[in-house]
Amino acid sequence: VVTMYLLPEVNLQLRPRLLALAPGTRIVSHDWDMGDWRPDRTLTVDVPDKPVGREKLSRLHLWVVPAAVEGLWCAAGGTELQVLQRYQVLQMHWRRGADRQLYTGRLDGSRLRLLGPAPHPALFGHVDGDGLVLQLWCFGRQAAAPQRFVRASGAACPA
Repeated sequence: VVTMYLLPEVNLQLRPRLLALAPGTRIVSHDWDMGDWRPDRTLTVDVPDKPVGREKLSRLHLWVVPAAVEGLWCAAGGTELQVLQRYQVLQMHWRRGADRQLYTGRLDGSRLRLLGPAPHPALFGHVDGDGLVLQLWCFGRQAAAPQRFVRASGAACPA
């Protein structure tokens, strides 16, 4: 856990180093955020005796460092994932032949939760070393065996 009580501009200077920490590392900041990297949770606490500021409250912000998953991922059978990442927010384009689905979701450290458009199922998974393991769920039940993806070494998945 990293705890901080620094001014916003210092938080922003530290942000690249914080994002380079191990996925799942928790970061807590008192009062100040980190710009466009939105916290995973914020807790507001009344502090009637707070000597500075007009507001008599403090905000505690929590971030969980997300794994770096942006890019192209490949699985056996020709399945491809193109992942766009903005900190812990994900957009995943799933492709197998002519079949395509868009999933959106979040990362919590190295764990992924993604939803497709109705009535498509949800994807849950995790980053596993150099791979990505995804599990398809439908109506609260496992719908298929887990599928392992590896990061593409180039601009396309091998045929």
